[in-house]
Amino acid sequence: MWTPGFLDYQLSEDHPLNPVRLDLTMRLARGLGVLDDVDLLEPEPATDDELERVHSPSYLTAVRSAPELPSGVGHGLGTSDNPIFFGMHESSALIAGGSLLAARRIAEGADRAVNIAGGLHHAMRDRAAGFCVYNDCAVAIQWLLDQGYERIAYVDVDVHHGDGVQAAFYDDPRVLTVSMHQHPLTLWPGTGWASELGSGDGAGYAVNVPLAPGTDDAGWLRAFEAIVPSLLTSFRPQVLVSECGADTHSDDPLANLELSVDGQRAIYRRMRELADTTAGGKWLVLGGGGYSLFRVVPRSWTHLLGVVLDRDVEPGRPLPADWIAHAASLTGRPLPTDMSDGADPSFEPWGGDFAAVDPTIVEVRRAVFPLHGLDPDDPRD
Repeated sequence: MWTPGFLDYQLSEDHPLNPVRLDLTMRLARGLGVLDDVDLLEPEPATDDELERVHSPSYLTAVRSAPELPSGVGHGLGTSDNPIFFGMHESSALIAGGSLLAARRIAEGADRAVNIAGGLHHAMRDRAAGFCVYNDCAVAIQWLLDQGYERIAYVDVDVHHGDGVQAAFYDDPRVLTVSMHQHPLTLWPGTGWASELGSGDGAGYAVNVPLAPGTDDAGWLRAFEAIVPSLLTSFRPQVLVSECGADTHSDDPLANLELSVDGQRAIYRRMRELADTTAGGKWLVLGGGGYSLFRVVPRSWTHLLGVVLDRDVEPGRPLPADWIAHAASLTGRPLPTDMSDGADPSFEPWGGDFAAVDPTIVEVRRAVFPLHGLDPDDPRD
């Protein structure tokens, strides 16, 4: 899903969520041939009825009217995280429309669809939060549920907790939400504890994996592999929805995990495998956070696009000279020269020698696995 209109979602000139990351990703993907002969689908803005699947009518009114009211309208709008900007409703609705179009194409028979402008996972029913005005992830998932889907898995690999999506489906057993994120004691929004499991009929269908600052590729992948595949295999989703924020990288200025672009590429490839083996190949892919705008996001999400399209980009592939020249004209920071950080994303599976991430693995498995009929202490489950 792509339209230049996605670049209009610019909260302010100096806001960390800068749409240049989207433009640079598309330029890099084109430069490396990832998008050759690929039809880009241009979405329409989500309608009020579509947005009201997860947002209140009063909130939509506030978003639409906010640019005309200098005193502000509440609902989390007009803060440093979510400043008011002209065209806020229109640009936010367009991103939600992109994720809706991706969901529709999957419902119509496509196996995979991707909206890198999406992944605005913090927006709540009645307020903006964490750079997110409308929660396109929840809008797309709710649309699928309304079409009769009964099991949707949402796996969020952004460094921040996927709180808005979790809140939207906290009591709904049709949606399994899994969030891998930096520990809530150390990073906004301060939620996403292993004890947050869902409520009522949804008990056990919210899964949170809080990772200590400094967790690297090996630790992150060890935790993911010890928890996520077993849950997806047990749940058997009809569609896997992935929020693929690139802010887990060691270079990201807003968080403290230590992943590499190579590790992120490994994550995307593993989720593709899990979509194939647990969800019948149905994979709806969304972007998310990522604030190393020049060095990380374009490379990480070009790898993501390559994985979605089965056009995997080799890690050592050089960056096109014209892309480097363009990016260099926009930043004073040194730029990488290829698609790798030179890191080895291999890891030792859980169940052998002790690793620093193991207490988190054990805590999460013991909290969640029994609710799905799985043995929390058996590495084979």
